[in-house]
Amino acid sequence: MEEQNSLSTDFLPTGVPGLDVVLTGGLTKDRLYLVEGEPGTGKTTLALQFLNEGVRRGETTLYITLAETAVELRSVAQSHGWSMDGIHIEEIIPDEKALDPDQQYTIFHPSEIELGNTTQRILGAIDRYHPSRVVLDSLSELQLLAESPLRYRRQVLALKQYMSSRNCTTIFLDDRTALSTDLQVRSVAHGVMTLELADQAYGAERRRLRVVKYRGVAFRGGAHDYKIIKGGLYIYPRLVAAATRESASRRQLSSGLASLDALLGGGLEEGMSTLLSGPSGTGKSSLAAQFVHAATERGERCAMFLFEEARNNMLNRCTNLGFNLHGAIDKGLLSVQQIDPAELSPGEFASAVVREVEHGARVVVIDSLNGYMNAVPDERFLIIHLHELLTYLGQRGVVSVLVGVQSGVMGPGMTSAVDASYLADNIIMLRYFEAEGEVRQAISVFKKRGSTHERTLRRFEISATGLRVGPVLKDFHGVLTGVPTYHGPAAIQPPAL
Repeated sequence: MEEQNSLSTDFLPTGVPGLDVVLTGGLTKDRLYLVEGEPGTGKTTLALQFLNEGVRRGETTLYITLAETAVELRSVAQSHGWSMDGIHIEEIIPDEKALDPDQQYTIFHPSEIELGNTTQRILGAIDRYHPSRVVLDSLSELQLLAESPLRYRRQVLALKQYMSSRNCTTIFLDDRTALSTDLQVRSVAHGVMTLELADQAYGAERRRLRVVKYRGVAFRGGAHDYKIIKGGLYIYPRLVAAATRESASRRQLSSGLASLDALLGGGLEEGMSTLLSGPSGTGKSSLAAQFVHAATERGERCAMFLFEEARNNMLNRCTNLGFNLHGAIDKGLLSVQQIDPAELSPGEFASAVVREVEHGARVVVIDSLNGYMNAVPDERFLIIHLHELLTYLGQRGVVSVLVGVQSGVMGPGMTSAVDASYLADNIIMLRYFEAEGEVRQAISVFKKRGSTHERTLRRFEISATGLRVGPVLKDFHGVLTGVPTYHGPAAIQPPAL
């Protein structure tokens, strides 16, 4: 048998998707861990995933329950489509005899008798099954039985030493329902994970996991979004762009329109982010689709995330413009996901983007930033989330296209709900303007880090034949205000644009 306090560098996979990434490998073998959280945060589900992973690897597992019955545990497992075969369950809960007045203690306090009996049954179950993975649910029962903090700490320390000496990797669950909040177990445990549940004013509740402590392991800190779906907990590790730094040459990708490439100084560079900014209806989404269409025509994989427009509407609109995005989807070159901001967490969205990039996406479109803002529960951290995401995409050489909608149509009153202009490498501005009794559109490149570009304002048109970048609006002044003045030759009428 391994020495009780010997060093261990072996990691056990938890069986929870994404959690091993947060823990940078899994759980150190033969150690004690604490998973804490209020009722409803998914502690039992996580524990069952941990034990099921042990069964899958041929290990002996044990679930010691001080509150829930075996029937209730099997019901939880059944709801996720799991089998409890191979998981030993030890019920240590009061039976109905505890309600009989004749069975109640009169000389000794109940805790003096029940704590000892509970401890003996826990130790007996360990000796009987010799498990390598153990879950104890929950510590609140032990804390209430121990009564004093000193007695509780000594009890937990004794259990820790006993289980470690028998090569058990143990998870203690704490539902925080004891009379007082106690940090005794945090100091004793080798690692501590906290599950949090936050209500939202609208939409689904948000769940987050934090690793509070993990001795000797450089885990990924911060809050990590997670969901409880059929199949268990799914963790979305917080995106850390610094962990994905890569250096490579960057190509310049064509938009598929020679006139637009000329305006852009040749096209968009790999690893650069481009913000398409302008009022609603100016053609931002169509322009983003143009870049996607050109990339799929070259055989490059793309991904589009739609926060506002319905997927089917977008595809049909692109078909009317001559973009065969349906064909690109059928060939596996394009993924189009319609996002519901009320149901999506920032971590889940970032994981979806990372997954597409890992599958080879070279162009990523986020349409729009306004919808993305609604998916971030705290607007103060919107720019931080966006910065990490764009940095990650840039370091992987991905062309990212962001659609930013400005409120208002014409004049100086146009504003943006999200100011991401300083984060974007390139900014393409689309504007309405009035000329000869007609509302027209103009396009210009305000910023481009990858190469030189034209400083001109050009006519922009959307028709059944696709997009067209027209001539320079050199005879007009004040196009960006929406109400330009004509400064061409006085002897002739303003030219048809």
